[in-house]
Amino acid sequence: MDTSKFFDLTGKTAIITGGANGIGKASCEMLSAFGANVVVSDYNLEAAEKTAKEINDNGGNAIAIDCDVTKDEALVNLVDKTVAKFGGIHILVNNVGGGRAGAESPYDITVEQFKKVFEMNVFSMWRLCQLVAPHMKKAGYGSIINMSSMASINKSPAISAYASSKAAINHMTRNLAYDYGPDNIRINAIGPGATRTAALSTVLTPEIEKAMLKHTPINRLGEAEDIAGAVLYFASPISSWTSGQVLFVNGGGEQTLDM
Repeated sequence: MDTSKFFDLTGKTAIITGGANGIGKASCEMLSAFGANVVVSDYNLEAAEKTAKEINDNGGNAIAIDCDVTKDEALVNLVDKTVAKFGGIHILVNNVGGGRAGAESPYDITVEQFKKVFEMNVFSMWRLCQLVAPHMKKAGYGSIINMSSMASINKSPAISAYASSKAAINHMTRNLAYDYGPDNIRINAIGPGATRTAALSTVLTPEIEKAMLKHTPINRLGEAEDIAGAVLYFASPISSWTSGQVLFVNGGGEQTLDM
């Protein structure tokens, strides 16, 4: 068995949204380490440029493109600039997401706030899939990875907008696999458990962490690199017959803020 090509991304181009920090940055670094050209996409251009520079300084090939995923013209610009620079697109990591986990009480949240969560977490992913698919079809290789969450299957208070948007991502991914499969485009999702990122640090306390670990067989919280490893699997040829799947990376358990 020739294993040399299983994780070889040489000549492939990957767009990672929210790529400047956290899971997005780790994914950029991971895909670059295995040979991909990387587009670090983020609404914070300065941070994206810093990440791209770090990758280039380590021998990779990366560029930064600013993108607010809630603006259609920004998504079109992201795809157009990527193709102009690298000649094609093979991998998309739809990593951008947001919400107000634990602060979405139906007694307080407005319809407009609920809508904005879906615009960022669901609509932007669907639109970017639509924009990159023709380029992946032309290239003869396509892998789309949507970032979901354990919140998509857990039940917790004051998180209805975020959690339902992530559940929508799971089912959207499964259905789009049927649409894109005939064009040799795979689409999968990753559901991280509690992962040490800047976002989690704003709500994590020692008490919450201790409670989470009671329900986590691998007795630690996740690191960004843990999620990036799953991104690598889905992006690489080794997963060439895997599509429409949701992989939960959570230490074998579940972690919620109200434990």
